[in-house]
Amino acid sequence: MSESRSQADRFLAVRGLTDALTASLSAEDQTPQSMTDASPVKWHRAHVTWFFEEFILRNDPSYVVYDESFRYLFNSYYEAVGARHPRPERGLVTRPGVADVGHYREYVDNAMVDVLERGALDDDVLALVELGCHHEQQHQELLLMDLKHLFSTHAFAPVYVERVADESGTPDPLTWRSVAGGVKEIGAGSGASGPGQFGAGSGASGPGQFGAGSGASGPGQFGAGSGSGFSYDNEGPRHRVFLEDFEIAERAVTNAEWLEFIADDGYRRPEFWLSDGWAHIRETGWQAPGYWQQVDGEWTTFTLSGRRRLVLDEPVLHVSFYEADAYARWAGVRLPTEFEWETAAVTGSSTRGQLLDPARCHPGRAGSTMIGDTWQWTASAYLPYPGFVPANGAVGEYNGKFMSDQHVLRGASAVTPRGHERATYRNFFPASARWAFSGLRLAR
Repeated sequence: MSESRSQADRFLAVRGLTDALTASLSAEDQTPQSMTDASPVKWHRAHVTWFFEEFILRNDPSYVVYDESFRYLFNSYYEAVGARHPRPERGLVTRPGVADVGHYREYVDNAMVDVLERGALDDDVLALVELGCHHEQQHQELLLMDLKHLFSTHAFAPVYVERVADESGTPDPLTWRSVAGGVKEIGAGSGASGPGQFGAGSGASGPGQFGAGSGASGPGQFGAGSGSGFSYDNEGPRHRVFLEDFEIAERAVTNAEWLEFIADDGYRRPEFWLSDGWAHIRETGWQAPGYWQQVDGEWTTFTLSGRRRLVLDEPVLHVSFYEADAYARWAGVRLPTEFEWETAAVTGSSTRGQLLDPARCHPGRAGSTMIGDTWQWTASAYLPYPGFVPANGAVGEYNGKFMSDQHVLRGASAVTPRGHERATYRNFFPASARWAFSGLRLAR
């Protein structure tokens, strides 16, 4: 198989998963927006397509833009690109319709395959193609998060994916793994901007040029920093930190353990809560994780397979940083820092937990894996690593400008596409957010 064909196949595989995830959804399912933080399914499908058109295809003089209005409608937050539709009003965009968004995706797919197979992209632009593929994988997870939130507001708990109900079991006893401290290397890459990172010196600082072939990238790889070595700019530069000896829990906190927290009035005892967290739960009235509800005296949770009985040995999901921190205090321990978490992950088992299975879209039983099933809140604020410099131009807005008032989550979840997970991945959300598939792992 030729190198250019492999690149096209990788692109089409990512695009095809988005199409598969949305194939069963009606136009009515894909249009509403259930809250400001979420986006309609239709918008996700169009936005990831716009990314390829905006940052790659528009630089080809022979390319004809599908619809100039889409630059306004489907730009997310790239100020350098220009004005955009207000985020809280994405659900009001009834036109283009779902069918036209499908045509848009086909149009861009055909144009992308053409330039990839012609070998018309240099290494810098191929790096942007790789970024675009990982960007679409991010939105595959976001799409499922947002769809779950939307369906949860429906009075009759609609089902996205049919599956047999899991049997509830008893969680394994919580055990601890000792991790030696000392000077540790953290992050991806090897220097100020390591291979595969989209940051200063990554080759992604500009739109790139159409010209002299694809350079020395290997089969199935996009440019110099691709394949298994890909990382976002916020994962580097690789740097050293000093850690004290610590212990980390061998598994995530489970639903059974969270029920004990509730039973001990954990949501009513201010001594466990950060000041902002206590104010937030007083304001919102939270008394349990997101999507939990008591039905006929029994705890249930909403899933992408509808409302189900709580499975006790599954990891708890849809808790905020505030809740995770309060639980850790109640348990007499703490959340790990992101540096502790990464050190434990790279020195532990490489086995993965549940990642995205379109026929499931739900975690499995809580086990000893660090990556998979649920994102895990850490004690770390989302801040730049030493030496971090965003890329020039619009792609430099991808991560760096969000490094304020956010907290880091590590791992991956049951709706993270396989191949998108890694030990250095830094997910981030505000402290009150809990519509992500977010849980926690303890440290001491």
